[in-house]
Amino acid sequence: MGIRLNPYLNFEGEAADAIAFYADVLGGTTSVMTFGQMGMEGPDAQKVMHGQIETDSGITLMVSDMPPGMSRQHGNDMTVSLSGDDEATLRGWWEKLSAGGKVETPLEKQMWGDTFGACTDRFGVSWLVNIAGGGG
Repeated sequence: MGIRLNPYLNFEGEAADAIAFYADVLGGTTSVMTFGQMGMEGPDAQKVMHGQIETDSGITLMVSDMPPGMSRQHGNDMTVSLSGDDEATLRGWWEKLSAGGKVETPLEKQMWGDTFGACTDRFGVSWLVNIAGGGG
């Protein structure tokens, strides 16, 4: 496999919904393990201890709910960057990621020649999308 870099997103009880949303956006295969599957009992047992999406295009995204006793700093604690030259795919992902969220920078041609946009999705995760060579 070599070395790969992938984001790992932490949630407070929303990881199952988030992984379903991101799998719908990106496609791929998901796997989810709950705290209960690892022996935890009680109200946190159904929370996601580890979730992962693997796509055919090589994207890996991991998610989890915060374990009991730990809190997440919601906001600009994580940014995920998607970049490449597959304009149709990147534009499709942008549309889905920005739907229901907030667009900080519209996806449009920038001074460096690429098409770029920045948004925060409905879960509060910041995304950057860069289409090489202008994409439009």
